[in-house]
Amino acid sequence: MNKAVFLDRDGTINVEKNYLYRIEDFEFLPGVIEGLRRLQEAGYLLFILTNQSGIARGYYQESEFLRLNEWMLSTLHGQGVDITRVYYCPHLPDAVVPQYRKRCRCRKPSLGMFRKAVREYDLDLSQSFAIGDKLRDLSICNHSSCRGFLVGNTESPEIIADAQKGKLPGVRYAEYFTDAVDKLLFCG
Repeated sequence: MNKAVFLDRDGTINVEKNYLYRIEDFEFLPGVIEGLRRLQEAGYLLFILTNQSGIARGYYQESEFLRLNEWMLSTLHGQGVDITRVYYCPHLPDAVVPQYRKRCRCRKPSLGMFRKAVREYDLDLSQSFAIGDKLRDLSICNHSSCRGFLVGNTESPEIIADAQKGKLPGVRYAEYFTDAVDKLLFCG
């Protein structure tokens, strides 16, 4: 079985910009590339799981998301980081674009993307982690032995305080992505 790190994209890997789809607007957060490299060197498979409701809202095309995704993966590969797979959810129950209008099981906090990765890559959740800037990115931690790190300050102050105090089962707080990587690698 393999161990993995499930990563949110916007606000975790890159600077949060509402409905990001243009390459020229993409900015990696400080320390993320080095942190990803360290996780990979420690034997973790890296997965990005991202909600992309901008597709369903008609703000950008799925092809534009895929172009940005390809650029991001190529950029990371050039820095020695290989993302095993990117899973994304383009759906919304009230989508403007009819083909994406549905109540799905993949949109976080639902577990569809997590479960698909576990099945397809034979993942051991007891040795795996999730890292995200919203509690929904860590939903797998509520339903398995996977542990997680809430990073940054985009979640509500109450949820951040609960994570800091250890009140969220399986979830700890890290101010920066690099802090989460340090805690993951040195403390588990």
